[in-house]
Amino acid sequence: MARHPLSEKIVIAGVGATQFGALPGRSTVSMIVEAAAAALYDAGIEKALIDAVLVKPPTSNPEMMFQVSVSEALGLQPKLNPNWNQGGAANIAMITYAALSIEAGLCDIALLCFADNPKTGSRRAYGQAKGNDAVFGFSGTLGQYGMIARRHIEQYGTRTDHLGAVAVACRRHGSVNPAAQLRKPLTLDEYRASKPMVAPFRREDACLVSDGGAALIVMSAARARELKVPRPVPVLGFGQGQTAWEPYLRPDLTTTQAVVSGQTAFAMAGLSPRDIDIAQLYDCFTIVPIMTLEDYGFCKKGEGGPFSADGRLEIDGDLPMNTAGGLLSETGMPGMQLVIEGVRQMRGEANLQAKRARNCIISNQGGIMQTHSTLILGERL
Repeated sequence: MARHPLSEKIVIAGVGATQFGALPGRSTVSMIVEAAAAALYDAGIEKALIDAVLVKPPTSNPEMMFQVSVSEALGLQPKLNPNWNQGGAANIAMITYAALSIEAGLCDIALLCFADNPKTGSRRAYGQAKGNDAVFGFSGTLGQYGMIARRHIEQYGTRTDHLGAVAVACRRHGSVNPAAQLRKPLTLDEYRASKPMVAPFRREDACLVSDGGAALIVMSAARARELKVPRPVPVLGFGQGQTAWEPYLRPDLTTTQAVVSGQTAFAMAGLSPRDIDIAQLYDCFTIVPIMTLEDYGFCKKGEGGPFSADGRLEIDGDLPMNTAGGLLSETGMPGMQLVIEGVRQMRGEANLQAKRARNCIISNQGGIMQTHSTLILGERL
């Protein structure tokens, strides 16, 4: 399959992050500055070369013109300075926008960044009433994802043990990650015994609540060669998919726009699911990677549960997934940490390195599966 002309022309040149977990007293801007400094150091370039700053705003305490505050704190006057709000899908969406802007000559080198502090700040946004049905008690993120999971179970015979297999894999990987917020392995028996929440979910089905920040440096492959960037990782493909419907209005609760996003990314990369060696899939709840695997075409619709069972998503399985722990173990900070782990795997320097890691697929999604973005990375140049 032929690749798109833009495939491999853009690279992720640097990555950086703060600690994850409880960071009391830290502002979101201060965390971004720390993560950006780490990403610049990782790329081996000077701050003055940055001429675009793309920012995902914090969910917990939204601020008007937040991106301007970030650029001011960084001491930059960028050509491009958008505030990108797609929920968790914004991280890969920012890579897409940066890539297209670089190719169009609108900027040269972009800094992409995000931080939030719902653990020690406000997590009010995650428990807000949703839609007109809130008056009947349908509120909060957990209940809406629970409805989606119940539908998948009823429609396809997915078992709660399949959800548990996702949690077990992510917790196994996070338990050996020194940077993970939750470093405690989980057995399937422990999962079954964990506290029930909104059916069919147990406590271990839900992601962490985390403070933290992260940043990426994106530039062209040619620019990376000029600057002698030490470990650039090429972007092979990306895609987007969005739905405007609230969950209870959707004709099908078990299919998402990851279908569109994934097809776009695979076509751009000239690859198919069988060419992917490793995956970093958004796992705010355990049902999400199961459905994403189906929508990306790793298995047929309804077979994501069995596909995830028997250790197949663990580091020594068929498709190692979320090798730093994902949102279920490394940090609940949505999305950018998955890109960072994908970069580390493609560089061959991950804490838990997959034996075979040539191509990595990464998913981000936001809201209640309303937004989706896909990224495919190749081996470092």
